Amino acid sequence: MREGLDAGECVIALDVGGTGIKGALLDRELLLATVRRPTPRAAGPEAVVDVITETLRALAQQARDEGLRVRRVGVVVPGHVDEDLSHAVYSANIGWRDLPLANLLERRTSLPVTLGHDVRAGGLAECVLGAARGARDVLFVAIGTGIAAAVISDGRPVRAGGHAGELGHVVVDPNGAKCQCGGRGCLETVASAVAIRAAYTARSGRAVQGADEVAALVAQGDADAVAVWDRAVDALASALATASSLLGPELVVLGGGLAQAGDTLLKPVRARLAQRLTFQRRPAVVRAALGDMAGCLGAGLYAWQAVDAATRGAGSGTADGEFAMRGATAGSAGVGSR
Repeated sequence: MREGLDAGECVIALDVGGTGIKGALLDRELLLATVRRPTPRAAGPEAVVDVITETLRALAQQARDEGLRVRRVGVVVPGHVDEDLSHAVYSANIGWRDLPLANLLERRTSLPVTLGHDVRAGGLAECVLGAARGARDVLFVAIGTGIAAAVISDGRPVRAGGHAGELGHVVVDPNGAKCQCGGRGCLETVASAVAIRAAYTARSGRAVQGADEVAALVAQGDADAVAVWDRAVDALASALATASSLLGPELVVLGGGLAQAGDTLLKPVRARLAQRLTFQRRPAVVRAALGDMAGCLGAGLYAWQAVDAATRGAGSGTADGEFAMRGATAGSAGVGSR
């Protein structure tokens, strides 16, 4: 066991996605253990809360078995999250509305809980540990089941009461498909992994399991895949151009499952974004460094920030606090279960 400040202590981090749940025990410098479970969203929001609770209890027991004291829990979820109230306000993917999730989990686990937004957490982790280290104006875009962004402006996250970053609901086609949000032609209806998979199946008549298969078919020159991918890239570039005009990021970090396509996504997005910008600041477009663990690592950062804030007597703390994982690097953060 390491000696010194926080030796023998850890936090629990949990990233709840529309498809899967990623959990971890983290000390100040590295991942101590990880766990993954499917999100039972088809069974309803209560079933999802039950699995979150079970996962937290299992990680807490693992910490005790290893002689570790759990200082706090960080949980991040999709949708509209009000960090100040610790409420999961709304998630179309999971189905909850105005849920006091942190309070509920505290009652069930007897552990203090900090609640945050999954993509804002991923953006924080990329700024502290990953591809955006050293940058002060960043747009982190997670493209998976849905699309959302984290906005870092002048080195600080923009939350706007939980409303900031809804890039997936920028309208790219006013006459397009209806979105789960109730709007029409949102970016998510064209460029999310779910939309790409559905569009390819509808166009080609051949079912695929995910957007990663479509990306592979693009590389092989499949005409239907190229057409679907081209439309998604075009929509994404348009939305990023709008964000660039409004926010002036120096760096756009693309994360989520779709970013695993690498240059198949990055190269055309860079080219089409450049075509759309004239006088605006032209951001570099890079792939996220932390993969699908960014949100989980961000949840851990939130938890340590809250520990530090409570130690200072400043309350629970949020993503606006001082970055907390001293000594951590992108490499050390990637250490798996010990």
